[in-house]
Amino acid sequence: MSNVSQSRKFSDQDSGPWWREPWPWLLMLGPALAVVGCAITIFLAFQSYGGQAIEDGGHKQGLYVSGPAAAQPAAPKEH
Repeated sequence: MSNVSQSRKFSDQDSGPWWREPWPWLLMLGPALAVVGCAITIFLAFQSYGGQAIEDGGHKQGLYVSGPAAAQPAAPKEH
């Protein structure tokens, strides 16, 4: 009987609101840091390389970038 009364005693205690507990914040910290890191990476990528010109002779049309005609491998010649 002692075990039943002890378990009931612990379950009757109110631990307060969830935001006052440390565990939810520790569990949310990892994904939150990943989101912040992703946002910083995207910001730096667009700021540093967003308007970079294509220097190898390629052609950009929208999001598609085609390589130069000379860079394409030539078809093998038949003898």
